[in-house]
Amino acid sequence: MSPPLLGLAGFGVTLLLILLRVPVAVAMGLTGVAGFALLNGWPGAAFTLGSAPFESVFPYSLSVVPLFVAMGVFAARAGLSQSLYGAVNAFVGHRRGGLAMATIGACALFGAICGSSLATAATMGQVALPEMRRHGYDDRLASAAIAAGGTLGVLIPPSILLVLYGLLTETSIGALFVGALIPGLVSTLLYMAAVVVQTRRHPELGPAGERQSWRRRGRAVARIWEVALLFALVIGGIYFGLFSPTEAAAVGAAGAFLFALLGRGEGRRNRARDLLGAAFETARTTGMIFLILVGAGLFNYFVETSNLPQLLVGWAQAAGLPAFAVLLLVMLFYLVLGCFMDALSMILLTIPFIFPLIQALGFDAVWFGILVVTVAEIGLITPPVGMNLFVIQGVVPGLRQETIVRGILPFLVADLVRLVLLLLIPALVLFLPGQMGH
Repeated sequence: MSPPLLGLAGFGVTLLLILLRVPVAVAMGLTGVAGFALLNGWPGAAFTLGSAPFESVFPYSLSVVPLFVAMGVFAARAGLSQSLYGAVNAFVGHRRGGLAMATIGACALFGAICGSSLATAATMGQVALPEMRRHGYDDRLASAAIAAGGTLGVLIPPSILLVLYGLLTETSIGALFVGALIPGLVSTLLYMAAVVVQTRRHPELGPAGERQSWRRRGRAVARIWEVALLFALVIGGIYFGLFSPTEAAAVGAAGAFLFALLGRGEGRRNRARDLLGAAFETARTTGMIFLILVGAGLFNYFVETSNLPQLLVGWAQAAGLPAFAVLLLVMLFYLVLGCFMDALSMILLTIPFIFPLIQALGFDAVWFGILVVTVAEIGLITPPVGMNLFVIQGVVPGLRQETIVRGILPFLVADLVRLVLLLLIPALVLFLPGQMGH
């Protein structure tokens, strides 16, 4: 078997192992070592096994990962999610479907300081679903709005997926963060539009609530100053060149820790326990990400040695397809793959051989990065392995998976509309990064 075909077979074997519920890091690592041994012999594989894990996790640039993870965890423990939900609800809660729209808006704001889809969905599920049920919302709309809104945590910066994509492709993390702002806003508005369309056709899904006075609205907005400050420091600092991404992550993590320490706790004892729990959660999440990075590093050695990226570039050139047609095929590949894999694993597994093809076709790395995270985001709410669907079911006792799946279709349509807009109008991504440093 030729090296490129062996590389392609290795990708298939890795997918099979993942479908058999072998841990993703183990599946990539085993395939990488075995494939490298078949191509270069076992002594070479042993050397790679000794060096690749260290090289995968030692770069200074990776320090941004635990810092952004800590920022999101401490922000969740600080009780900011309830204030965010209350602030958005004050403005749209009186409309049909208003609580669902408030949930999506709160998810977008929480994602701006969290960076994790699963954490956003879990946190907002505990806050928003009981409130929507109390107001007579149908569980299909309520649960699906939380699952879809939770995906904004991986698109709206700071995003762990964008950080890892930037590190893998040597793309500016700051440019990726800034480039995700407009797509994040578009996504939020499209999700809200999906709620409006549903409740206009079926008003019983989301009854209108009570209109609040402008005084109460002002008070609600004043309660989210911590979120505004963190977002301004982190993203504003990067945009205006005050901080590097690592420095911004450190500032954000320190600020979130202070808010968790001084904020809306229930006594010093509970607060100390919460902070200790947040530290352990940060360590567990960071350890999981770094273990997957080690497996991806071993797999990447194998892929590079197999010349699979060069095979794909050659295939694209020989097929004579327009570059945009190849990009559409790549997007379709990711949409299908996202139905069976979580977003982090999908990006780490595929970028090493997909990105050289994208570079050869001349597409912008920042634009492609936002596209990849967008399709990964769609995978988070696509059955059968949409991770956010399981998260919502886990945090809401008695909620059936079929209920969430039945409500998620309009939000998937909104996602596909957004993907088409980003493909047809690259300026939605590239305009703000083009202004950096001006």
